[in-house]
Amino acid sequence: MSRKFAAFIATGVALVVVAGALLVLALGHERQPHPTAASSQPAPPPSAGTPSTTPSGEPTDTPSNNAPPSTPRNPAADPTASLVKGKNKKVLFFSFDDGPDPYWTPKVLETLAKHNAHATFFELGNMQAAHPGLREQVLASGNAIGSHSISHPQLTAISDAERHRQIFDGPKSTCFRPPYGASNPKVRKDIKDAGMVQVLWDVDPRDWARPGVNAIVQNIMNNARNHNIILMHDGGGDRTQTVAALDKALTLLAAKGYSFLAMDCKQP
Repeated sequence: MSRKFAAFIATGVALVVVAGALLVLALGHERQPHPTAASSQPAPPPSAGTPSTTPSGEPTDTPSNNAPPSTPRNPAADPTASLVKGKNKKVLFFSFDDGPDPYWTPKVLETLAKHNAHATFFELGNMQAAHPGLREQVLASGNAIGSHSISHPQLTAISDAERHRQIFDGPKSTCFRPPYGASNPKVRKDIKDAGMVQVLWDVDPRDWARPGVNAIVQNIMNNARNHNIILMHDGGGDRTQTVAALDKALTLLAAKGYSFLAMDCKQP
């Protein structure tokens, strides 16, 4: 074999080796995932009982157990709006929680009637069941009834199913007051889906703590403003101070030109 021919053969072999290497590199590159495509893939779902997070890192409201399915109803309207809209008269809305109580609720009703006043009673389902007839007595006196759940749990600290039951199966009304005023998006959604509106308060004179009649009255007089909702209690314990303070406060407020209306809480 001549030297020229041998050199020709060697050059050809080298070219084949180089081409093969380039082909292997090209094929290897094609098999690598494209960075953009990889980042667009959905993340794996969170494990059961572990809340997922938003892009900002805040937890979502992924429930650890599911509430029973229900058919959402039309939400109720603001129960005070129609009573004050376009009106300049001085109005206050007294409200009473935790009843009906067979002793204290009639005392509160007597005091309201004495002053030609009306109020809204946020009642518990188990108290209604234990004391039949008081609900009708409250309504017959021109007052309104709202729901305060079945048994007064903190709705933000119980299971989805129990929260749903406490809201949907409590006293029937278009108004709902969460116990302790404890609320969050889940509570508000259940209230809305049950065809009710959440009702809190503007003034808490702390009658539940029994600080003394004068302290309760002074708290009301210092803080009540036109169209305010005032929180008091006709259940949950001895309400001697509540009844006496209500009598004094209504006398003083009426002298200032206030009237006292029940909220527009319908009974479905």
